[in-house]
Amino acid sequence: SKGKGFQGGVKRHGFSGGPKTHGQSDRTRAPGSIGSGTTPGRVLKGTRMAGHMGNARVTAKKLQVIQADPERNLLLVKGSVPGANGSLLVIKKHVMR
Repeated sequence: SKGKGFQGGVKRHGFSGGPKTHGQSDRTRAPGSIGSGTTPGRVLKGTRMAGHMGNARVTAKKLQVIQADPERNLLLVKGSVPGANGSLLVIKKHVMR
């Protein structure tokens, strides 16, 4: 997938963010509360937070190969493929299980 770098909670997980009014000048894209309070007194594992987004391996299945051109070293695939323009792809034969 396309690498996005370090992203906040709004872009990475779809958090709604805070209010734009009522005295909130710098909390519009903040994640808000990340824990319950005194009990359990810690942040639970798996809590969605800001961090690195993208640049992960993505598998697209059931794509049809329309045409192969060995002279120009091209493979015509129907549908979209993951990654940025010009990036490398690994093409594998589908194995039914």
